[in-house]
Amino acid sequence: MSLKVAVQMDHVASINPRGDSTFALMLEAQERGHHLLHYTPDTLALRGNVVSALAAPITVIDKPKDEHFTLGEASRIDLSTQDVVLMRQDPPFDMNYITLTHLLERIHPKTLVVNPPAAVRNAPEKILVTDFPELMPPTLVTRDRTQIHEFRKEHGNIIVKPLYGNGGAGVFFIQEGDHNLASLLELFEANYREPFMIQKYLPDVRKGDKRIIIIDGEPVAGLNRIPADGEARSNMHVGGRPELSELTEREREICATIAPALKERGMIFVGIDVIGDYLTEINVTSPTGIREIKRFGGPDIAVMIWDAIEKRR
Repeated sequence: MSLKVAVQMDHVASINPRGDSTFALMLEAQERGHHLLHYTPDTLALRGNVVSALAAPITVIDKPKDEHFTLGEASRIDLSTQDVVLMRQDPPFDMNYITLTHLLERIHPKTLVVNPPAAVRNAPEKILVTDFPELMPPTLVTRDRTQIHEFRKEHGNIIVKPLYGNGGAGVFFIQEGDHNLASLLELFEANYREPFMIQKYLPDVRKGDKRIIIIDGEPVAGLNRIPADGEARSNMHVGGRPELSELTEREREICATIAPALKERGMIFVGIDVIGDYLTEINVTSPTGIREIKRFGGPDIAVMIWDAIEKRR
C-alpha cells in the first residue's frame, strides 16, 4: 500500500530531528514507500470548497540537524487529493490553531486527518482532562482571584499555568507563604484572555512526570521525565531527564478509564501525562516522546501509528 501523505508542521528546518516525533513519523512513512509532502500551516487556503496548501515533496534523512531533509519544488495542491494529512504543528492552541482545524475538517474523513480536526478542536489538552476529575489532582480553572486565593489557602503549594500553553511555558510553582502570587496573576491577566489552570502541587513530580503514549486507545509505552535540580517542570527542553518506565497498575487503570473517550473521538496518537497517581494532561495536538522511547530501548511507536493509520485507509 502506497499512500499520499501531506504533513502540516512547523518548518522542517526548525526541528531537532534527534527528538522530534513528527520526524520519526515521516521516516517510517518513507520507509513504507508512502509519498511525502511538507507544508507549513500559514500556507493553508480555502477557496470555494477547496482546501489547499503550498506543499513540497520531502525526503527525510536520519542525520543531525541541517542534514536531515531535502525539499523539492513547492506547488499549491488540493489537500483532498491526499490519502492522509498529519496535523503536527506545535501549539499554542489559539484561534489560529482552531481556524486550521475548521479548514481541515472540510477534507476529513475522505482524507484522513490525524488526529481528527474537530476532535482536536473540542479536546484541548488541559480541558479534555477535566472530563475525568476523579483521576486528576485538585484543580481550579478560573480568572477569579478570590477563587484562586481560596484554593491556595486550602492546598498550600500550588501550580499556576496558562490554560492553552505548551512545553512547560508559563508554568509556575507557588509555595505556601510565597508573596508573588498577586504579581503573577497580574502578569497572567495582562498576557492571557482565557482562564488559568491552578492545581495542587504534587511532590511526586520530583520522582518524574510520566508521558504515556496511547495508540487507538491502548497504552504502548511510558517515558518518565525527571525535573532538573531547582526546576519544577520536567519537560525535556528545560532539562528534564528522560528514562524508559514500565506502566504501573494505577497508570493502566487511568489509561483504561480514558480509552473509550479517546476511541470515540477517533484519536490515533495521544500522549498523557501522569504524576504519581494523578492524570494531569491529555495531549492530542502534537504529542512527543516517541524517538526517546525507541532510543532507550522501547518499542518503535512510529511503526504502531502507521499500522493504525493504514488500517483506516
